[in-house]
Amino acid sequence: MANPRRRNAPVELAESEILGRGLDTFAELGYDATTMRELARRLGVSHNFINDRYGSKAAFWRAAVDFALYDVQPQRNRLLARHHEDAGVRLQQVIGQLYRMAADARPLNRLIADESTRDSDRLDYLHRQFVKPFWDSIEPTIAALMAAGRVPRVPTHVLYFAITGPALALAQTPIADRLDPNASPAAAQDRDAVADGLANLVLRGLLPADR
Repeated sequence: MANPRRRNAPVELAESEILGRGLDTFAELGYDATTMRELARRLGVSHNFINDRYGSKAAFWRAAVDFALYDVQPQRNRLLARHHEDAGVRLQQVIGQLYRMAADARPLNRLIADESTRDSDRLDYLHRQFVKPFWDSIEPTIAALMAAGRVPRVPTHVLYFAITGPALALAQTPIADRLDPNASPAAAQDRDAVADGLANLVLRGLLPADR
């Protein structure tokens, strides 16, 4: 168990470790239940550390989210650029990437799933930093597929839920363990296999003409 350090004691953790542990805590407990005392305990720092370095719990939450989302959208943009020749292939690649990220980065996935149920400044931040860039980057692809009759015409939010809902569900490991006790998606290759299988299942509904 980590012990809080006295004020101004040197912190031996790297910045990435601090932000990673912070993200894990917010994802596990939820924002409101994550106290400064609990953060200090898990980081092994003084109770003043978060305020001294980041300014507030809210600022630390944003820093942890920014850390987790680093390079997510640039990677997606590079993927879209590589598969520019066919809109169906672009959508398949993006959904596959999204689900693999959701399976591999489960604390971030769990945090997004939890915050998406609440109307808050934090959801505004996630929308600005993650949801809107994601949707803006794939909207032209989806519009082209709809115009070609390859994707069903449904309201934007319905299509968003159809694409992202299964990805967010990949954070629900406890219920998955109960539904399939023999499955063990702990290793990276197993998580990727689950993500790829789910992506293929979703794509069968989104791109029926291509199947």
